[in-house]
Amino acid sequence: MEKKYLLEICANSLTSALMAQDGGADRVELCQNLEAGGTTPSLGQIWLTREALTIGLHVLIRPRAGDFLYSPLEFREMQGDILFCKEAKCDGVVIGLLLKDGRVDTARMAELIELARPMHVTFHRAFDRCRDPFEALEAIIDLGCNRLLTSGMKNTAPEGAATIAQLVGQAAGRIEVMPGSGINDHNIKEIAAATGATSFHTSAKTQWPSDMEYANDDVGGMGGAVWVSDIEKIRRMADIVKNLQ
Repeated sequence: MEKKYLLEICANSLTSALMAQDGGADRVELCQNLEAGGTTPSLGQIWLTREALTIGLHVLIRPRAGDFLYSPLEFREMQGDILFCKEAKCDGVVIGLLLKDGRVDTARMAELIELARPMHVTFHRAFDRCRDPFEALEAIIDLGCNRLLTSGMKNTAPEGAATIAQLVGQAAGRIEVMPGSGINDHNIKEIAAATGATSFHTSAKTQWPSDMEYANDDVGGMGGAVWVSDIEKIRRMADIVKNLQ
């Protein structure tokens, strides 16, 4: 019997990805620089994570932080990263491009999707910066994307739950609409009920204190605690998702 409800963990490292797997998640979106909204992980991180995981592995293809209007050079970089993910036998990639006017960049998205196949393709939260979510949803469906990650045009999915519910209704099963941002073990059940979504995206992160015994406090921005996905948070959410079925 196919599992109806799924939990995806946004993992910023191999350690976080293993926490996701051991905690009962169904798949991982692998990235780096989660504090900047996520960027493409290193090639070494992708290889090691693919070797270590038996659950689904989807890789974020985002060459930098900031907006989703990419230069020709950045587009070439994205193409190269997608080809590497295909070679590494990843299950999917997570991408999103917009035009200057806030519409989906369908021409270049189509190129990347064709390059990515047979991997799955998720359109990420670039969607939440588009000018018209309902128009954008149809464009993303027409492109053949398998999944849309969205916070419903708000900072968090709980804030955007009403819009997410509209998107789920409009999609009518043609694409998986997955809420993400601000989801935790305290609200995931309510978000499922409010949106009608059947898969959920969260980083479940916590801070691990540094083991460094010496620190130069005159230099900021480096050192200190490390963010990692918390296995106990993941277990609690995985149990809740399991019981939704």
